Amino acid sequence: MDRRKITAYAQELFEAERSRRPAPPITERDPAFGTDEAYAVQLENVERALAMGHQISGKKIGLTSLSMQEQLGVGEPDYGHLFAAMDCRDGCVDRSALLQPKIEAELAFILKNDLKGGSVTAEDVEEATDYVTAAFEIVDSRVADWRIKLPDTVADNASSGRYILGETRIYPKTIDLSAVSMKLYQSKGKEMVLMGEGLGSAVLGDPRIAVAWLANKLWYYGVTLKAGEAVLSGAFSAAPAAQKGDRFLAEFTEFGSVEAKFI
Repeated sequence: MDRRKITAYAQELFEAERSRRPAPPITERDPAFGTDEAYAVQLENVERALAMGHQISGKKIGLTSLSMQEQLGVGEPDYGHLFAAMDCRDGCVDRSALLQPKIEAELAFILKNDLKGGSVTAEDVEEATDYVTAAFEIVDSRVADWRIKLPDTVADNASSGRYILGETRIYPKTIDLSAVSMKLYQSKGKEMVLMGEGLGSAVLGDPRIAVAWLANKLWYYGVTLKAGEAVLSGAFSAAPAAQKGDRFLAEFTEFGSVEAKFI
């Protein structure tokens, strides 16, 4: 692995986020750029963020749906890091701080114990989870026009942007997460228009399975899911683009609703 190349690509993506000027896709310029190199780029920028004083607050899982995997020609999800500064606790998202955001409705797992060892199961996820809640993930690509292949989005911290957690908390052993349904609405004038809907089963068959996959994938790269972290488990439906003034509402069975406003 060429460390000079890893550092150069990491710097490029860091600068794209700082300046809010997207970078051209790495894979279009470097067809040999692979997933392991992409995670090395991601981790270099994670270390840079930590050195700047940012705190890791969790992880996110992307590409959990079969349709998205087929679109990018991959056979597994990807992951990225969440930072405390990404947590929009009041539901308001500063659109000017982002490049080309989209919004996804999903479930978040809040951990009470570490998940490690490389052979984590869905049952292990249940035992390690404090509670599950509804969430919005605002994905944002530092790659021009979302022209991404798997290594591009992995290097770009899996297109992480912002996130919002709901208020209803449910222990996962008490509910079939694969059967949870969601409807996503967007403001159109004075009306809220249905933009998408889906089931928990769209997330690798069960969101618990997605979190187990993440724990095992992270172990391969020497990273552990830690107690207190939030894990965004994957989108229930496609992600519409978000502009200043937009308002989104996701309604989940059992988990209530979560709302986002782009200001």
